Parts: sequence; C-alpha cells; structure tokens
Amino acid sequence: MPSADRTVGGNGGRPSASRPLVSVVVPAYGIDPWLERSVASALASTGVETEVIVVDNGGTGGTTDPLTALERVSVVRPGSNLGFAGGCNAGVTHARGDVVFFLNQDAVLAPEALSRLSEVALEPSVGAASGSVRLAEDPGLMNSWGNPFHFLGFSWSGGFGQPVPADEVRRDVVGASGTAMAIRRSLFVELGGFAEDYFAYHEDLELSLRCRLRGLAVVYVPDAVVTHRYDMSRNPSKFFLLERNRLFLVASLYERRTLLLLLPVLLATEVGMLAVALHAGWIRQKVAGWRWLWRHRDRVRARRRTLQEERVVDDRELAPHLASHFEAGNLLMPEWARPLDAVVAAYWSLVRRMI
Repeated sequence: MPSADRTVGGNGGRPSASRPLVSVVVPAYGIDPWLERSVASALASTGVETEVIVVDNGGTGGTTDPLTALERVSVVRPGSNLGFAGGCNAGVTHARGDVVFFLNQDAVLAPEALSRLSEVALEPSVGAASGSVRLAEDPGLMNSWGNPFHFLGFSWSGGFGQPVPADEVRRDVVGASGTAMAIRRSLFVELGGFAEDYFAYHEDLELSLRCRLRGLAVVYVPDAVVTHRYDMSRNPSKFFLLERNRLFLVASLYERRTLLLLLPVLLATEVGMLAVALHAGWIRQKVAGWRWLWRHRDRVRARRRTLQEERVVDDRELAPHLASHFEAGNLLMPEWARPLDAVVAAYWSLVRRMI
C-alpha cells in the first residue's frame, strides 16, 4: 500500500476495553460541502471509539486543512489522486482500529451506525458489513441495501429509490456498498486491500466477492443508517471505468469451466455494449477499456491467479447468489432490451446446471 504524508489532530485517548476502535477512512476528492459533515458524524458515533483518516486525493481546495485541528482526525496527502481504491488503501496504512470503515465524503452516519456495523464485522463468520444507505434528498427512500451482482459483471445499488421497508432484517447480500462498508482490519490487510487497478467502481464488489469465495458472509445491517448525497451522473470517464472493471472482474472471478460456458453470451454482450456506447457517445471510452485490458493482460492474469488460489467456494455454490436479470433502479433498462434480458437469464439458467 502507498506511503503518504500525514497531518494528525489530537489523540483523543486510547479505546476503552469495552468499546472497539473503529478507523473511519474517508477518501476526499474535489471540493465537497458535505466533507466536514461526514467527518463530524463519524466523530459523533456512539458505542465505539473512533479515529477518522481523511485521504486528500487532490482538488480539495484546502477544504481538508481545517480537519487537522480536530481531535482523532488525521489527514493523509498522497500527493496524487489514487482513486477510491488506492485512497482507501493509503488510509488503512495509518489505521489502528480493530475495524476499518469506508465512508464516502458525501455521506453522513447516524450515531449508532458504526457500533452496529463494527459489531457485525467482528463476527468470525463475516467478511464485510454494509449499512442501510438512504437518499439524502429523501431519507425515506433507499440508496442501497447492498449491491447485487449480475453474472455478466454488471452491478447496481440494491433497492434504489424504493421506500425503506418497515420490517427490515439483517440478511446476506452479494456486495457491500463502498459508501458505508465495514471490515476487520486484519482481514482487509490479509486480502491486500482493494485492488488498486480498479481505481474506482467494482473494487468494493470484488472485495465482497473475495470474502464470499473464502466462505465468509457479506451482511446488510438495516439499523446502521447512512444518508448519502447520491450523484447519478454518467460521464464518459465513468463509463470507461465501469465497463473496464466489469470485464476485469469477470475475467478474474470465475473458474475456467464457467468462463468457457459464458463465453458466447459474454461476446454477444460486448457487441451489444458497443452499440449502446456508440449510440450514447462513449464509444472511445468503451474501446479504451478493451485496450487497457489487453495492454495489462499480465495484471489481469495475476489478479485471476490470486482469486483462484485463495478461494474455497466453487462457482456452483456462488452461482445462486448472482442476479440473472438486470434490475437496476438507478439505471433503467430500455423496453427494447427486455426480451434480450429474458434470453440472457435463460442462458444463465442453463449454465448453472452445467457448472
């Protein structure tokens, strides 16, 4: 993990014997008016001791400077934009907590959220825990109750825009949302942190799936409430990362037999995504993603080797947890694509019988 300059506020004392120390890592990029609110909400957490590590990835216009005067707050300055993945990794190198918690700079914690998430994350059978992320403009609506994973590599915010259920219960999910994600620091370090090649998007999903491949649960904790100022923008560079990282994950996740069985539908999907990119004006970014994967095929192979060597769960056991239909509330499917979605789901049903 990268080294970085660090500015430290007051110590705030050592954690008590009865309350775990949680290291809250907040990657900051650009000028965000919610950053101070985010940090303040972490410091106000009840039931745990907290330290906050803000990673200044650049472009913050001095907004991180006042945070250095706060007790229990450190500001890490890597000197360049490491992305979400690299920024989080840089923050964890300075963490002392039993649990590390990743919090977006535009998200605010309810007072008891960290306590609930750290309690679950410290269970030996749990890999990662994800909070109940609500939309800031209407906290009665969900932003994410965990991120589903489509077998073709697509992922989205689970439950987006739906009313918060009155009878929510703790449950297993495929992916913990990096907006509000807790994991034991020892496990995070053992896994080598987030995959920095991802830079942003899918790195939280990959880490969640690695936990699952080790036989560890990924858990949604409904009473750990986080309010998020969600941005639905889809700029061309974001599509480059989303599409490149989707293929990166698919290429490294599945066993060889599964990959071969999926190859026809994967190739057909690429033709379809190429047409979508051409129509929407981000064809250059789509092709750039293919080019990156080819130029860095040694890294892809190395990442695949890492995931395959550490797994104890095979694809037959993983498959029932993966989505067969595209059901993203924050990115609606056009009507013309729905028949294709049904065909793809039928193909997946066939593949599952063969793996």
